Amino acid sequence: MARKNSNLSKSIKSRQMWAYIFILPQAIVFLLLSLYPIVMSYVYSFYSWDGASPLTDFVGFENYTELFYSSRFWGALVSTIIYMFGTTILGVGASLVLAIILNANNMKGKAFYRTIYFIPVVATTAIIGVVMKNIFGVDGSVNQLIQSVGLTEKPIPWLNTSTLAMTLLIVVGTWKNLGINMIYWLSGLQSIPAELYESAQLDGAGFWKTLYHITLPLLKPILLVILLLSVVSGMNAFDLVKTLTNGNPYHTTETLDLYVFNYAFGGGMTGSTTRMGYASAAGVMLGMFTLLISGIFGLITMYYQKREKKEASR
Repeated sequence: MARKNSNLSKSIKSRQMWAYIFILPQAIVFLLLSLYPIVMSYVYSFYSWDGASPLTDFVGFENYTELFYSSRFWGALVSTIIYMFGTTILGVGASLVLAIILNANNMKGKAFYRTIYFIPVVATTAIIGVVMKNIFGVDGSVNQLIQSVGLTEKPIPWLNTSTLAMTLLIVVGTWKNLGINMIYWLSGLQSIPAELYESAQLDGAGFWKTLYHITLPLLKPILLVILLLSVVSGMNAFDLVKTLTNGNPYHTTETLDLYVFNYAFGGGMTGSTTRMGYASAAGVMLGMFTLLISGIFGLITMYYQKREKKEASR
């Protein structure tokens, strides 16, 4: 008996050893490509550094102090929040409506429409930004169409007006991720038992009552997932903003990730000066903001899960 236990213990230890061996390459890649840059960004944020010279000019919290007093930084934060909430609210609502339509029993060509709406998800965001910039430019096809039908004499400055540029960013960003949200909603809709809808029909409940009392309550878990993913996606809009507006006009559509990029590499509207230390401080603030929003949604999710468990136990 003791020998069997000893052999079993050796077998378990051998499996654990092989598990660690297989995990090791991934752990090394994570440490080198993820954890190390994060740690070093915190270190760089306390230095005045151009990214090339020796790391000797320690400035303490000066970079963070400059961030706090920078109107451009706060403007980028506001633009990030506007874009985040705009794409989240519009995307969640539009994708839910689309999923309900495509989930209808009498809907023909479901597979075709699902594929069409999912294509932007797999398309490269930077390419979408470049294409949309050409379409909505002063001489773009949209302005040519509007002028040809007589709706306006002059081209509409879609990209040169702050309100129109931000609206365009939100609409394009929503359209880009519409398909993935639609898939999540469809998975939730198809998991709802058909017997509930049949019982509602027998009771004389119409579409809106069924939607309010059956569909939406049962979609709450999916809603929380979509909200979290949409919020995180909304805070990482660099590709689209860089290629579509580049923060123009006058930094009004510049989001935090583009703000970090411009100062880190001295490109775009920041001139030729590279301020890697200052950009690292801005990146740290962006990371803290992302963690804060994710933490809030995590607490909300835990609250609803606990409440549902209490209601189920009654």
